[in-house]
Amino acid sequence: MLPDDLVQEVADIFKALSHPTRVRVLRALATEELCVCDLAQVLSLSISATSHQLRALRAMRLVRFRMDGKLAYYSLRDPFGGRPAPC
Repeated sequence: MLPDDLVQEVADIFKALSHPTRVRVLRALATEELCVCDLAQVLSLSISATSHQLRALRAMRLVRFRMDGKLAYYSLRDPFGGRPAPC
């Protein structure tokens, strides 16, 4: 049986993945790091809409964020920090 805190963490990750646009964002980031403007173009979304989805994914620790000058870059992150996935 999984500890309650881990069950909640997994449930939160699945909740973040329940939005189709977030799944598209993660798929786009699966092959390379992208800045918000390039990601918005790939997904045919506004920069604002893309940033909104990235904030949610970042809060769930599903993406990494770094600044390079004025550009924000995102890449995939291991949400379990190297631990085996509990599912």
